[in-house]
Amino acid sequence: MSRIGKKAVIIPQGVSVEIDGQFLRVKGPKGSLERQFHHRVKILQENNEIKVVPEGETKLDKSLHGLSRTLVSNMVNGVSTGFEKSIELVGLGFKVQKKGETIILNLGFSHPVEVVPPRGILFDVEGQVIKVKGPNKEQVGQVAADIRKIRKPEPYKGTGIKYINEVIRRKQGKTTAK
Repeated sequence: MSRIGKKAVIIPQGVSVEIDGQFLRVKGPKGSLERQFHHRVKILQENNEIKVVPEGETKLDKSLHGLSRTLVSNMVNGVSTGFEKSIELVGLGFKVQKKGETIILNLGFSHPVEVVPPRGILFDVEGQVIKVKGPNKEQVGQVAADIRKIRKPEPYKGTGIKYINEVIRRKQGKTTAK
């Protein structure tokens, strides 16, 4: 059995959980999420805990056990506290501004790049830092990765869009021969 899968997910106050066979619906103050799980895993609710039980002992069952428990935990944490990723613009003349729900990026291209958030995602702009917030951990990470993909950090000057805690490996530039 998976060590992670054995742990029960505790449901915090203000979060409601509905289980309909393999379909899980979670509602909380930050939003609502729903997901269908694999048929080899059973999701059970006991008091204010959710337990994930594998159907058998095959390799597939063992791998789905820990994965499903983590997905359930992310859903419960997402609707109660939410998730956030911070990305930063590094470069001379790089600018970001928020216009309504969308953000407009000036990254040295011939045109500004407009990013419209998908449903459930919010952008906060503080100087050169963009905070991507939402209840769905997968969606928050994917939106942040899509924004970073617009102008990846380059290794010579380190300019581009990078995660706040990301370290850019720098390369040495050209050297002149004497």
